Amino acid sequence: MISKLSRNIFASVTSLSMALIPVLSQACTSFLLKGNDNGYVYGRTMEFGIPLKSALIVIPRNFQNEGVGVNGKSGTGLGWKARYAATGANAFGMPILIDGMNEVGLVGGLLNAPTTAVYQNTPAAQSANSIASYQMLTYALTNYATVEEVKAGFTKIQVNNSVLPVYNGPVQVRMTLHDKSGKSIVIEYLKSKLVITDNPVGVMTNDPEFSWHLNNIGNYANLTKMERNPLVINGASFSPPSSGSGMKGLPGDFLSPSRFIRALFLVDAAPSDLSTDKQVNNAWHILGNFDIPPGAVTLPANNPYGGGAGGYEITEWSTVADTKNLVYYIKTYDNQSIQAFYLKGADFNAKQIRTIPLNTVQTYQVLN
Repeated sequence: MISKLSRNIFASVTSLSMALIPVLSQACTSFLLKGNDNGYVYGRTMEFGIPLKSALIVIPRNFQNEGVGVNGKSGTGLGWKARYAATGANAFGMPILIDGMNEVGLVGGLLNAPTTAVYQNTPAAQSANSIASYQMLTYALTNYATVEEVKAGFTKIQVNNSVLPVYNGPVQVRMTLHDKSGKSIVIEYLKSKLVITDNPVGVMTNDPEFSWHLNNIGNYANLTKMERNPLVINGASFSPPSSGSGMKGLPGDFLSPSRFIRALFLVDAAPSDLSTDKQVNNAWHILGNFDIPPGAVTLPANNPYGGGAGGYEITEWSTVADTKNLVYYIKTYDNQSIQAFYLKGADFNAKQIRTIPLNTVQTYQVLN
């Protein structure tokens, strides 16, 4: 049976259904960096048009999770006991992870895919072998240690088209995952079929489908981190006006294809001789290139990404995860100071999910 806490949370979410409509942002960006000590660092931004009110949650080992079936009700889907403890960010007070890492270093997140994600047509008779789309990351992180295990596991379950009332429809997402060895995959549901793709570049954004992004990389083969020599025509020399000539043409807008290419080349250009803990700092600098300034993506009142109320999209939070030292970092729109959760030494044998509020009051280091 689902815990009383989980039932109360799902009930609270359901009560919001009249106030909210589909709001998951189109502007999430994620990537993976490698340290010179065989560690890996994952970075990710989360953009939204209304407050997610995210907290850090800790799912303990052996916690009994209740799958959401085809009717959208908790307990009518596949139930499972957590093999691994996991921590990360939730949304709307729900007992699920939309970004996170488990105790053995499997890390990843859910990214919006509203024009491509179409889940399996699970008949009611098979509901007990299915989960809701927004449970995919929770299921993966609490069950598996490697991406190969995830590949095998997801072929044995169904991800259904159930509606989450807070979205007034299915949560259309894809999942990016990286394990401690640096292997990466993308899990999508396209035209009601499961598609699992090895991710050779470690980068992921939103629609179109992942294969389109990989094919698009060749269009930017001219980009390089190396500075260009002056152009010489008929003996006349024309020098670039400043440094940065190698990245001339790097997309700078907030569209998903542009963010994919920008992340790809910034990660590829990152120094490779840094330890994993140094790459954590580097990841924050790369993430800064995807932080949406307030007002830059302004939404009309009838746009669902603004909750139907208008306004603008912001980077609500960004996360960095050190898969070697098992540290999960997060900073929010309101508080740019980095907050950290150390998985080593944490109590993962609790009976219930632990919720840790994020400090959303900006803090400063006083120098005098």
